[in-house]
Amino acid sequence: MITGNKGEWSEIYALFKLLGDKQLFLGDKDIEKLEGLVYPIIKILRSENNGNFKYSIQDEIILISGNEEILKIPISEFKDKALFLLNVIKKNKERTFSVPEIEEFMHSINCISLKASSSAKTDITIVVHDQRTNQQPTLGFSIKSQLGSPSTLLNAGKTTNFIYKINGTIEHQEISKINSLIVKRGKKESADLKGRVKAIIKNNCSLDFHKAQKPIFSNNLILIDSLLPEILSQIVFDFYSSEFSHLTDLVNKTADKNPLNFDIENEHKFYEYKIKRFLTDVALGMMPSKVWTGKYDSTGGYLIIKENGDVLCYHIYNRNEFEDYLLNNTKLETASSTRHGFGEIYEENGELYFNLNLQIRFTK
Repeated sequence: MITGNKGEWSEIYALFKLLGDKQLFLGDKDIEKLEGLVYPIIKILRSENNGNFKYSIQDEIILISGNEEILKIPISEFKDKALFLLNVIKKNKERTFSVPEIEEFMHSINCISLKASSSAKTDITIVVHDQRTNQQPTLGFSIKSQLGSPSTLLNAGKTTNFIYKINGTIEHQEISKINSLIVKRGKKESADLKGRVKAIIKNNCSLDFHKAQKPIFSNNLILIDSLLPEILSQIVFDFYSSEFSHLTDLVNKTADKNPLNFDIENEHKFYEYKIKRFLTDVALGMMPSKVWTGKYDSTGGYLIIKENGDVLCYHIYNRNEFEDYLLNNTKLETASSTRHGFGEIYEENGELYFNLNLQIRFTK
C-alpha cells in the first residue's frame, strides 16, 4: 500500500493533470494564468526505481521505456483520475493516507512511488513546444502544492542568523529583564522577540548590522550581490521591529529608507532587483550551509498546484514571471529562537550583541 501526505500525492496529481490537459499554463505574480501563453506538452519524463519512463502525448498517452512502447492509455483516463485524486486530497484530514483506486491505476502505468526517484533533483521533467522560438526545451520543475500547508523557501538555522551590535548602554539588570520577555499564545509561551527589539530601542540604543553569523552564508550572499548582507539585515530588522511580514512590504519599506544611499533620482528599483536575484537563487539551489557556485540545479522552476486544481508553471526560462511570483508570494516568519540561538542580548569582548534570524515561507 502506498501512503503519503498531501504534498506527496500532489506530485501524482500533477502528473495526471498535465497528461490530461496536454498543455502547460504559465502563471503571473498573482498565481493566475497568463492569458495567451501556453506550452503544448510533448512528453513527460519520470524516473522510477524500476527504470526511466516517458509519457508521450499524441492522440492518446503512450508509455515508453527505453525505445519500447509499453502501453497506450486514453487521455480521458488521466483526466478522470486527476479529478478523483484532487477531491480525495482536498477532503482528507489525515497527515498521511492511501488512495487504493489511484494506486491500482499507478501500478498499471509503471508509476510505483509517489515521489520521483531520489537520484533525480526534479519532481517532474517536461518537454514542451515553445511556439515563440519553435524549440522543444526540456524543463525541470519542483512541485509546490497549495492543497497542503505552505512550504518554506528558506529554512531557518543558525546558518541564517544576522548579528547586530547594540550601540548604547544597557544595565545588566535591564538586560536580564529584556531577555526574559515572553509572549503567550494559548497555553504556549515563546520569546517575545519583537518586544525585546522594541525594549532595546526604548533604552536609547540602536541595533547596527555587524555580520552574518556563518561565513559560508555571508559569502554566498556576497557572491549573489556584494551588498546583499546589508540589505537582508535591514529587511530582517524591519520584520522584527514592525507589523510587516510580506516580502513585498518589507522590500518597499527598505527602499523608502534607502539605507545604502543608492541614487534613486531616476527611480531605479535597486532593492527589489537584488532581493529578486536572492530569492531566485534560493529557489533554484542556494543553501545557507553549502558553498554556492551560482550554478542552478536541474530543477529550474516550480509547478504550483492551486486549491482549485489548476497547475501553473514558473521557470527560469521565463525569468520575469518567476521572479515576480517569488517576491509576491513569500513572507518572513519567526522560527524557534531557542533552537537556532537568537533573540537574546549577549556580551562579547565588552560589547553587546543581539542575533535575529531569517526564515522565508510561501504565503500560499
